[in-house]
Amino acid sequence: MANDEKGKAVVLLSGGLDSATVAALARQEGYRVYALSIDYGQRHRFELDAAARVAVALQVEQHKVLPIDLAALGGSALTDDIEVPKGRSEDQMATGIPITYVPARNTVMLSIALGYAEVLGATDIFIGVNAVDYSGYPDCRPEFIKAFEQLANLATKASVENRLRLRVHAPLIKMTKAKIIKQGQQLGVDYGLTHTCYAPNEQGISCGGCDACQLRLKGFAEAGVVDPIAYQK
Repeated sequence: MANDEKGKAVVLLSGGLDSATVAALARQEGYRVYALSIDYGQRHRFELDAAARVAVALQVEQHKVLPIDLAALGGSALTDDIEVPKGRSEDQMATGIPITYVPARNTVMLSIALGYAEVLGATDIFIGVNAVDYSGYPDCRPEFIKAFEQLANLATKASVENRLRLRVHAPLIKMTKAKIIKQGQQLGVDYGLTHTCYAPNEQGISCGGCDACQLRLKGFAEAGVVDPIAYQK
């Protein structure tokens, strides 16, 4: 159950492990959660179904799914006809920016969340980015979150008129995947509802070999917890 009411918060809910944990954190901290999922043309569209399941389980105030066609731009293995890398070593995952990076994805998502927050009169936006187990994405760094918060308070009517100051929360940004999972367990998050894989089969079963699956499996192993989802053999 939520603690003392803090007001409305927009939570970017992808359907993955991190965003489910962030939504649960926001709710536990007393916010009325308005979940926002972005249908950006991702090939692993099963995550949108997972987002809907998580939203129901967490009893959010509202769950919006907004289509934005980033696939029309291409340039990523998640939106274009580019093979998703599998079986990469930890050293390989720690080097460079992978082809699964989607150009401007978090910037676009946060911008839409910003607009939604202003319409709701919400002062808080939550996003589940992580700068520890994050596969090298530049828009998952603390510097990016800080810069976007500054932008948000320059770009909106509500902030310019001094009616509210917007805050962008990234509570998992310095946590390992194992710590995130342990935090989620304490909050009662059902990780069996989530979807992480970048290359699931037609039934939505996770591949177990892409970077996202490997980081997830490593996190559960280090947390000493059994991952409740199925993987391809």
